[in-house]
Amino acid sequence: MTLNDTLRTAVFALRGNWLRSALTSLGVIIGIAAVIVMVSVGQGTQAEINKMVSGLGSNRLDISSGAGNQGGIRIGAGQQWTLTDGDAAAIRAQIPEVQYVAAGIRGGSQLVYAENNWSTSWQGVQPDFFDINGWKLAQGEGLGVQDYSSAAKSVVIGETVRLNLFGEGDALGQSIRIGKVPFTVVGVLAAKGQGGFGQDQDDIVIVPLETARRRLSGSTARPPGAVQQIAVGVTRAEDLSYVQEEIAALMRERHKIAPGAEDDFNVRNIAEIVATRTATTRIMSLLLGAVAGISLIVGGIGIMNIMLVSVTERIREIGLRMSVGAGPGDIQRQFLAEAMLISFGGGAIGTTIGTLGALAVSKFGSLPVQLDWKVVALAVICSVSTGLFFGFYPARKASQLDPIEALRHQG
Repeated sequence: MTLNDTLRTAVFALRGNWLRSALTSLGVIIGIAAVIVMVSVGQGTQAEINKMVSGLGSNRLDISSGAGNQGGIRIGAGQQWTLTDGDAAAIRAQIPEVQYVAAGIRGGSQLVYAENNWSTSWQGVQPDFFDINGWKLAQGEGLGVQDYSSAAKSVVIGETVRLNLFGEGDALGQSIRIGKVPFTVVGVLAAKGQGGFGQDQDDIVIVPLETARRRLSGSTARPPGAVQQIAVGVTRAEDLSYVQEEIAALMRERHKIAPGAEDDFNVRNIAEIVATRTATTRIMSLLLGAVAGISLIVGGIGIMNIMLVSVTERIREIGLRMSVGAGPGDIQRQFLAEAMLISFGGGAIGTTIGTLGALAVSKFGSLPVQLDWKVVALAVICSVSTGLFFGFYPARKASQLDPIEALRHQG
């Protein structure tokens, strides 16, 4: 028999039991659709993590205030001014693996320009802040050395702030009020978009650290030179853990913390946090893929079951075909063709449903989705392979029937 004869015979046999064939393909349809949707969600989540890493800055450590005691009352982490810009200077001077250091404070205020206003957060920073966080300027010169040293009332704004205060107008050189203090816009940051934790990274205002201390942070009681956080950029990623330990040791020495006593600071390794989240996402993707794979296996078992039933029902037909010259190979190819047509048809429908489902999740759902056409192609290959694998045993069984016994069978 030629290939065309084999396919034509297989199509004729399946058409005779079209409802059973359609129901048999349901398992493959569900499995393939699930594989495409689950893998697309997993890849989309991974892309969001990569975006988060880009937004946080590479090779970065963050130091924040820790817990402490005040008047016998325990103060929660981050609520005390336990860090100073002297700590930042010591880290820069004593740890050679450190490339950038930027101390800072933060707060929130209402911004006003003409009749427009916008409520956002501001940050008072040191020069290395922009390099650590990967910020680029879209417009203007940004904050200069003179701005930092003289506590100038200069400000760099994010794209969201620019749009809400100035619309399509030019922001450079304009005067805005942060709270009650007038500032001159000297730069606009290049847009970053949404961060890995869902925040708008472009909704930000940046001023020199000393300016923020004197003009924006109010009368908050704090030690001289106090800051809320210190960001550290390490030259090489492989040195992050070592630098983290060195910073912790240096800070304990500077803060005169006795051995065994609790630190009044926290050092966070952003890379470790991201790596943990990446590993968790990978495990979840594998679990989702396993669930989808199980659906595909169940669909394949359904194909095998129906094909075995079909062989039993068609024993006499097989005997007749063998008696007129069909060999075992012809019989085996016919049943394999039937199994593969069922799985391929189910795979085609499942691919369509999975692709549309992934696009629907991307548009209407809250999960990140990244549809990769390589995954779609792989799903189609998997559907054909499922028919080939699970259809082999029934096809083999049909080809090994004894022609005489088959002709004697009463169907």
